[in-house]
Formats: sequence, structure tokens, C-alpha cells
Amino acid sequence: MNGAQALMKTLADAGIEVCFSNPGTSEMHFVAALDSEPRMRAVLALFEGVATGAADGYARMAGKPAAALLHLGCGLGNGLANLHNARKGKVPVVNIVGDHATHHVPFDAQLQSDIETVARNVSPGFVRTSKSTAALCGDAVDAIQAARGLPGQVATLILPADVSWGEGGTPCPPPPPPAPLPADDATIAAIAGTIRGGGKTALLLGGQALREPALLTAARIAAQHGVKLHCEVFPTRLERGAGLPAVERIAYLAELATLQLTGIEHLILVDAKPPVSFFAYPGKASDLVPDGCAVHTLATPAQDAAASLEKLAAALGATQATPALQPAARPPRPRGRLTAAKVCKAVGHLLPERAIVVDEAITSGLLLGTMTAGCPRHDLLTLTGGAIGQGLPNAVGAAIACPDRPVLALVGDGSAMYTIQALWTMAREHLDVTVIVFNNASYSVLNVELERVGADAAVGSKAKSQLDLHGPVLDFARLAQGMGVHAARADTAEDFCKALEYALTQPGPHLIEAVVPESLGGAKRRVLPWLLRSLPNLPLPVARALKRKIAP
Repeated sequence: MNGAQALMKTLADAGIEVCFSNPGTSEMHFVAALDSEPRMRAVLALFEGVATGAADGYARMAGKPAAALLHLGCGLGNGLANLHNARKGKVPVVNIVGDHATHHVPFDAQLQSDIETVARNVSPGFVRTSKSTAALCGDAVDAIQAARGLPGQVATLILPADVSWGEGGTPCPPPPPPAPLPADDATIAAIAGTIRGGGKTALLLGGQALREPALLTAARIAAQHGVKLHCEVFPTRLERGAGLPAVERIAYLAELATLQLTGIEHLILVDAKPPVSFFAYPGKASDLVPDGCAVHTLATPAQDAAASLEKLAAALGATQATPALQPAARPPRPRGRLTAAKVCKAVGHLLPERAIVVDEAITSGLLLGTMTAGCPRHDLLTLTGGAIGQGLPNAVGAAIACPDRPVLALVGDGSAMYTIQALWTMAREHLDVTVIVFNNASYSVLNVELERVGADAAVGSKAKSQLDLHGPVLDFARLAQGMGVHAARADTAEDFCKALEYALTQPGPHLIEAVVPESLGGAKRRVLPWLLRSLPNLPLPVARALKRKIAP
């Protein structure tokens, strides 16, 4: 068999069953080999950023990598943003990039580029160009093993065309699954001693620690010893809802995160990194760990977070403690003129059981967490790397990984336009996805950031126009219909609820365009109420401190 056929069998034998592709000429033998392997599903994307973002969403929900197939360095460049998000989320992806035939490289053809250098930005742990057909499947096994290790990562395998078409390819057996170890006894003893010693202590959970078994164990520790539970600001996958422990996400805004962490004397990391500000701001610290707070690591991303928490609970005598669980509750059905807050309320009112919620709503989704906290159990996927354009492709991948579960993707209008082509793939694959686009005709979050970095003092019309999406206002319902997706447009809460009820009871995909006013502006008098609403359960002293911190 040729190299591509052997590679295809090697991938399938290792449990990689989906390839999200945007191929070109150099990958034609790989494309042809798809028909040689019935276990491999091929999903076409019209843009490389959709393929890479879908591979990310698939792996988050399937718990194993998919393959992404890209065309040369330019195709890789188009897919980089969502590979960046996957890298930051520690998500396993086998990223296959086609290249020119080895003998063609010296001619410096129009699409020739240094693919390895480009790939290392998102795939620092594994980049390899396969040099021969005989070596190809061994290289693939190494890539698979790197991708699905702990922590998960993007592993990039560069496939020259002649290596792909060459004869003599030999499939290789799949690599063994990773076997992570829990924290050692000395670490457990030290952290147990810290918790017993008193002082305000918090667990900061991330990665695998945000799945049910680890969450329940962490909640038992919290119940027994008064430990606070926090999670990363943008979790890769968070299991939440009624019957699960509620964890407080660290706020995106450094002003809020600082107040959340005020007074904590010991911060214990569980598959998470210490909190830092998303951006640098004049006169403000980047490190959000409070002064005088000691940082401890219970489990690194390379360790077994759930088993480490179990060992800690045993050491603390907390294995039989009763965890605090989120009670069932839904917000009332909203009415009247549609706003971003009412969209979030409607989602909370109607969210079905076992939903997968992909949140890239940026400012418009500020109340989503509050409105869905007591809903039936669901998974939340977020923008791990901050590179917008993740939401729609993530929904594609999640729906393919979990075809029996409804997927809701909430995205801003600006974000949606980065990877709007994902709608076409949803229609082509008949995916049960409901997309909600908040259309406020603005890059709303940037109006806030303009102020927070201190650049708003002399903003004129030219600068303001760079954050404004009027003239013309995008019509997402028509865009969706043009790509084969059923769509509706709503500017009242009643119409939105009706459209969402229909979408959740009919086969997908669907898009609902929520026409809402811009919820944030550049004035501090508007930003302050938004900050306070974004963490509605702030104690009064903290709210007052926040007001003093950001008041004019």
C-alpha cells in the first residue's frame, strides 16, 4: 500500500476516527486514501480555521484526538488561531499538514514555505516532517502519542506529497494510552498540612479537575475544611448544572479577579496555572496572586488530577464529607424588548438536559453563567486561548463527537464572522447545533478595553469606526440561509423564546439572530454596572471596594 493508505490505517487503529479537512493538491493521495478506511469519517470545512476549531471541539468532548488536514504552510497559517486555542486548552489534536514533494522543494514554488517554523508556534512539543514512506507510520505513532499525552497538545506531522504517494507503507500498531500518576505522598502531606493549618485557602481547578469525579472530591474537601473552589477563567471543558458542585470562575477582568482572590493566604493549583491578567494595563499588576499568598501545586497537567484530589481527601479525612451541590433552578421566561441579558435568561429557561454549551459571546454572554447555573447538567466549552472564531467550529466538533446531545453555540457578531463558514459544514453534516448570534453591531468588548488601557481620552470618529459594525449591519439570518441553515431573527424576548423552542425540538442545524442593543459603552458610568453584574454574588464590601477601584 502507499504511504497515505498506511497512514490512514495507523490513525484508525489508534482510535482516530474523524478527519476535519481543507485539502489541496499536495494532499490528494491522503484524500484518496479516505476511501480505503471505513472507520475514518471525513468532514470538509470551507476554511482551515473551521477544520482546526472543529478538531479542538471534537477532542474536548470525545476525550481523544481527531485529525486536521491542512494544505501547506498557507493552509496552516489560516488554521493557526484555533490551533492556538487548542494549545492553550491542552487539547489533543493530530495536525497533518501536506507539503510539496521533497524533490520539488528546491524550486521554491509559489506555495513553498517553512512549515516547521510556522507550526512550532502552536505545536511546540511535536513538529516533524516525515522523510520517507517507510518512516511515515512510525512518525504518525509518535505524533499520536504526543497529542494524547498529559498534558494534551497539538502534534504536527508534515506530510510531503511523495512520502504520501510512495509505495511500501507499513501500518504501525497504536501507541499505549497515557498512564498519568497522582501527586506523590510528600506533596499530599504538605498540602494537607497547609489546609489543616488554617488560613483562607482556595483550590484553583482546571483541565481534568473540572470533570464530575474531581469536582465532587474537591467539593468534599471544601465542605470539610472551608476551602474555596475556583476554576480557570476560560475552562477547556467544565461540567456544571444542577446536582454538581458549583465553582466560581476567575473573572476575565483583572479588577474583579483581584477582588475574588483578596485575602486568600494559600492558593492550591490543580491542573491549573496561577491566575494572570489577560492583558497588561498601565499601572496594574499582571500577576493576580495576592501579595503574601503562597501558591502550592497539587497536580500539574501531566499528573492525574482526580486521583490527586482523592489522595488529598483521604489525607484530610474528607472522603465521606457531604459536598455542596447546585440546586435545580431556572430563571423565568423573559419578556419585552430583547437584550443580551434576556437572551441569557431565555437560554437558562429552556436549556435541555445534557446540552453542550459553547460560549464565545464575549460581552453579551456575561450573565450566561448565572442564568444557567441551576439548569440540567451540561458541559461548557470556552475560548481557552482568546483567539476569536472558536465558537462555531467548536460546536461542529462537539456535535460530531456527541451526536446524541444538543449543542448550543453562543457567539458575538464580530466573532461569528471569523469562521462563519462553519454553518455550511453544520448543514452538510446535518448536525444538531443551535447557533445564537448576538448582533449588537459592535466589537463591544473593545470599547471597554479602549477605556481600561487608558486610550479613550481623545478618541475621535476614525478610532471609533474601528470598533463599530454598522454600515452595513450584518444580516446573519440571511447568511445562514445561504449556507443551508434554518434561521430566524428576533428583537423581542417572545420571538426569541419561540425560535429557541422550535430549534430545540426540531432536527438541526438552526441559527437565531438576536438583535440586541450594545450593552457596554466607553463611559465608566456604564462599565461599572456591567462589572458588578458580571459577578452578581459579590459580598457588599467587595462590591464597594470594586466601585472605589474603578470609579472615575
